[in-house]
Amino acid sequence: MTALLELKGVTKTFGKGRAITVALDDMTLAVNDDFPHIVSIAGESGSGKTTIAMLLLGFYAPTRGHVLYRGQDIHKLSGSQRYSFRKEVQAVFQDPFAVYNPFYKVDNLLSIPIQNFRLAKNKQEAHALMEQALIHVGLRPEETLGRYPHQLSGGQRQRIAVARALILRPKLLITDEPVSMVDASLRATLLKLLRALNQELEMPILYITHDLTTAYHISDYIVILYHGSVMEAGNVDVIIKDPKHPYTQLLVASIPWPDPNRSWGETKQVFPTGTMFDEYAPGCKFSLRCPFAGEICREERPPLYRLDDGRVVACRHFESGEALAGMDLGTLFARKGQVP
Repeated sequence: MTALLELKGVTKTFGKGRAITVALDDMTLAVNDDFPHIVSIAGESGSGKTTIAMLLLGFYAPTRGHVLYRGQDIHKLSGSQRYSFRKEVQAVFQDPFAVYNPFYKVDNLLSIPIQNFRLAKNKQEAHALMEQALIHVGLRPEETLGRYPHQLSGGQRQRIAVARALILRPKLLITDEPVSMVDASLRATLLKLLRALNQELEMPILYITHDLTTAYHISDYIVILYHGSVMEAGNVDVIIKDPKHPYTQLLVASIPWPDPNRSWGETKQVFPTGTMFDEYAPGCKFSLRCPFAGEICREERPPLYRLDDGRVVACRHFESGEALAGMDLGTLFARKGQVP
């Protein structure tokens, strides 16, 4: 089956010469439109999370490899193919204000996709679609339409952005840190909204975040990135409660606990401190920070190994598992006994 959207051996670099930064390193990742789950892509700042989103949306061109929409390179799509791609793959970004033109009322943001994709025959139908989309995300049309962005709260603006994406009934929604710029009281509301839309519309959602707490509460599966490579991926409940990769263990240990007597970052092992990473080293990217690293870890880059519980781990200590070349989310995660 041809994937809806796919990164195939994609590497993305920025800069020139020795100043090159590898944002994504030989990534293979496929998303099928019949995979109605939420997958979090998580990691620290600079791990490549947003780069994945920009590549999948066609905003960045890969340095090497291909980004494919239904088997076709998204940078070589015909007019009709690009039309379908823009309709079927939608995004919600981090800043709930930047997507708005402050000189236009919020109606403008909702009307543009209706006009561009000819979803309504007249103004009455267009207005009805806008009202329906707003109701879908828990907003009252009479209190929202006709207002300027600065007259609405950050949470309202972010929900309108979700409504705009949903007007097109997309096959995939990509959300990049959608709750990081709204206050804590609204985060739960927005996360609950995304979860409800995922279940009601059976629409796959890629949820990009640095916050493992929200990732745990909203997603079915999680992909952990470190400097552009996958360290661990699988069922979110399994990964968060029993992380196998040392980097994942370090991330999970950094989750704040509601216990003043428990230190953040508390782990059973002592990890070297500091920014220890060499982009040009041949071995595991985490080897300089890993207390378990051996000689082979520093000499050879590990593949992804599939373990018995369905997760994959890029660590030589799990060589007994099946080595994989990439990740098709539909076939990797949606296996018997692995779907939540």
